[in-house]
Amino acid sequence: MITELATFDIIEGKQSAFEADFKAKALDIISRAEGFIEAEIQQCIETPTKYVLHVKWRTLLDHTKGFRQSDLFKDWRAVLSPYFNTAPVAEHYVKIS
Repeated sequence: MITELATFDIIEGKQSAFEADFKAKALDIISRAEGFIEAEIQQCIETPTKYVLHVKWRTLLDHTKGFRQSDLFKDWRAVLSPYFNTAPVAEHYVKIS
């Protein structure tokens, strides 16, 4: 299992609409992707236009190939892109023992 951490910089004043569309639409879209396990989004206290999305995937390829190259990803971006002030940054992490 891997964790994707994606940071979103949202246009000032669009946070409520972004959150509503994330909960009502984007979360449903990503949850249908092969290898998706769970997701959680958090808003920054100090910079309220900044969000961090935590997504657990079965494998890295489930995210980078399966989801990112699918129609689901196109749908996901269509919902969320209008809110982005800058391009999201995503990185992948594994638990160390």
